[in-house]
Amino acid sequence: MMSRQAFLCSLGSLYLSLLFIFLLMDVYARPANHSVLKERAGEAREENEILPPDHLNGVKMELDGHLNKEFHQEVFLGKEREEFEEDSQPRRNRRKLVGIFSKVDVNNDKKISAKEMQRWIMEKTDEHFQEAVEENKMHFRAVDPDGDGHVSWDEYKIKFLASKGFNEKEIAEKIKNNEELKIDEETQEVLDNLKDRWYQADNPPPDLLLSEQEFLSFLHPEHSRGMLHFMVQEIVRDLDQDGDKKLTLSEFISLPVGTVENQQAQDIDDDWVRDRRKEFQEVIDANHDGIVTMEELEEYMDPMNEHNALNEARQMIAVADENQNHHLELEEILKYSEYFTGSKLMDYARNVHEEF
Repeated sequence: MMSRQAFLCSLGSLYLSLLFIFLLMDVYARPANHSVLKERAGEAREENEILPPDHLNGVKMELDGHLNKEFHQEVFLGKEREEFEEDSQPRRNRRKLVGIFSKVDVNNDKKISAKEMQRWIMEKTDEHFQEAVEENKMHFRAVDPDGDGHVSWDEYKIKFLASKGFNEKEIAEKIKNNEELKIDEETQEVLDNLKDRWYQADNPPPDLLLSEQEFLSFLHPEHSRGMLHFMVQEIVRDLDQDGDKKLTLSEFISLPVGTVENQQAQDIDDDWVRDRRKEFQEVIDANHDGIVTMEELEEYMDPMNEHNALNEARQMIAVADENQNHHLELEEILKYSEYFTGSKLMDYARNVHEEF
């Protein structure tokens, strides 16, 4: 008869064997999961490559008319913003912020003036511009299969529909033969909007062929004055309730379509109204006449407007300027790190002078 000790040892061995088998099964199962994830990521990436992004880094307003909530962080951190998002160590982020402070403080007087902040904002905005230019080179190659340096509307349309799950060869053949395409209503509406945008990006004389530079304007309207104007027209059209091509405060703060179902939604809507009222009255309505014209909105939206950059610099300083000297000192930036970086630094004042 098996002893109690021998039985327990046998049971333990069986448990370890089963555990090993399960771990082995998990290891061999992973490549298949990764393949599926990679395939899905590839499909999403392909679509993102050829569609204009909803969010434009360093631009104060989204394409849908919403305020860019991340604008301050984008123009303060530039490309370094991703590092703050990925790094959860407050001490390392504090050191990064100290390093940024020393770069902005050009004259090394241990404080940042509005002019220094303006220069920094312009520099970071240009970083976003250059990043978009580099990404556009890759995106343009994706829609220019014959490599002739120009993309026709039909070439783009084929790639767009392929990214939506349509058979690329079948779509290309039907377009070539002028056959009717069976497209759902939602996709057709997106296509119609994209075609309007395509026409706008096509510099005169119009030929419906976009060069790499024109394609950049198509994806990123902030890179072209004409496309920026078109973007403003679209936003005003969506918000303008009386058709006068101007925006009143009540039009600008009108809530998005939908009903308030609970207190949490009500709080979100209250924040929406408060933020937009403040932006309208203090920033966008330049002459404070209670009306925002297309010209005022276009100036507000222009990311390379130096006057806007100076106003933004003053606003950013005012948020954290506790001693009211119209400058930013290191302790103030560290204390208000969440505003500048999106990350809250604990014990912000600890060892500040040593690290600096």
